[in-house]
Amino acid sequence: MKAFKEIMSWIVPIVIGLAIAFAIKSFVFTRVRVDGPSMQPNLQSNEKVFAWKMSKVKHLSVIVFDAHGEDPSAKTHTNYVKRVIGLPGDTVSSKNGYIYVNNKKIDQSFISKSERTSGTGNWTLKSLEKTQGWGSGKTGVVPKGKYFVLGDHRSVSNDSRYWGFVDKDKVVGVVKVPFWTSTKTRRANINDMAY
Repeated sequence: MKAFKEIMSWIVPIVIGLAIAFAIKSFVFTRVRVDGPSMQPNLQSNEKVFAWKMSKVKHLSVIVFDAHGEDPSAKTHTNYVKRVIGLPGDTVSSKNGYIYVNNKKIDQSFISKSERTSGTGNWTLKSLEKTQGWGSGKTGVVPKGKYFVLGDHRSVSNDSRYWGFVDKDKVVGVVKVPFWTSTKTRRANINDMAY
């Protein structure tokens, strides 16, 4: 009996600790490793960040989402990290390196002029839907329960311009860069731009 109590005194705290860790990972946040250059200069390949599951997705939030089923080339268990440009009901267009949401030019101070103009292209949601063959091609607005996302490094990013919208249910969380990593400017460009 004494041996059983001794064993249980070790097992119970371990089980409780594992349960708490599982609950935090399932409902609060998870750690994510950035893979690839699509969010440069603000996030680097192999950088580790947090995805907060309870955070509200806003314009310019950086999100992690399950890309399988969104991007036809994404394999199962593949997550992408991108910046939300359009929310449900928004119109989105690009002209001469400027992005317009609901006909208002958005602040893109998180990337340089050359990063804005190189590879972004000139388009509207309606023209993308038509040329890329996704969506109805008629409305030109982000559908209910969906987001339009772009990578910060536009010339190399595989994003909504090519395969369409991200379903709200596919979002893992909103990215936050911890204070002990990166630079102050890059952290602010990820953590503080959403509105």
